[in-house]
Amino acid sequence: MALITSQKIVVLYERYKSIDVTFSKEMIQVSGLVANQVYLKCVGDFWPCVIYSSSFQGAKIIANTKSGILSKLEQSNNMASIRFCFKFQDKPNPIAFFVNAKCAGYTAYGNSKDVALFSLVFTQRPPDALIEIMGRILDANVASAKRREERILLTADSIRKLGISSKDTAVFIQGVPRNCILRDVSFSGAKLIMMGIAKFLVDKNSALRIDFNDPRECFLLKGKFIRAEPVEGRKDLVALIIHFNETNVPMGYKIRLNDFLSQVRADRGGDNTQNAEQPAPAKAAVEKTPEPAPDQETAGDEIPELDTPQEKA
Repeated sequence: MALITSQKIVVLYERYKSIDVTFSKEMIQVSGLVANQVYLKCVGDFWPCVIYSSSFQGAKIIANTKSGILSKLEQSNNMASIRFCFKFQDKPNPIAFFVNAKCAGYTAYGNSKDVALFSLVFTQRPPDALIEIMGRILDANVASAKRREERILLTADSIRKLGISSKDTAVFIQGVPRNCILRDVSFSGAKLIMMGIAKFLVDKNSALRIDFNDPRECFLLKGKFIRAEPVEGRKDLVALIIHFNETNVPMGYKIRLNDFLSQVRADRGGDNTQNAEQPAPAKAAVEKTPEPAPDQETAGDEIPELDTPQEKA
């Protein structure tokens, strides 16, 4: 997990303090939440519970009402604390902490008579660890909308900072893997170079695989080839722009790109421009996604050799 300054912690808290994060399966994986190590503590006793959602101001948990928890809450004047636990691939040990809270009420969960959804209001600002973990997720989600078209040109330096294993990767076209070379990436798409004929590839459904290091992660980004460009001096190659299915872009991928772009802004003293392109304005809802702008000229770039594909797309 990238290091975040105390100043950034304050910014994240103020910006997102009232926004709830629902702990879906993907959110549990991305955040590193250790679900079976989450407990509600009240008057010295512990009850296992499930975190349904959380913000920086409160949380909703699911717990069994037949376990004696209701009488304990009554005894404590509804005061309790919730134990969070997170584990990260690049850390040897999980981190755990308590957040003091007051129970604001509960309702039956679904049609169950024994399980309830409890609303907890934090009585203090949560630890920086929770703000950092959830803030990075929220920040990446916002950035993926506001900066969806801002492309990152893959140079040796940007590849190292992003943690991408290699520009040489694979794109799956109708289920068949084809070797390709990444030229740039963004929240909404990417540009790659591969062997093939443009007219047989444009409008094809595809899935781009990108491998990352530190920690090791692999993302499969599904989308469609929306445009092709010639590669000067190489008639056997074509440059293709893939537009991702944005509703299915993995949150881990968004976090990777947002961490990189945030560092670029910090290094440039607030300049939020990665290259000549400007990010698209944020929109609450987009029915039709605009095509990415053409990439910088590829003429004169040295193109490594690509293996001959075994099957035509």
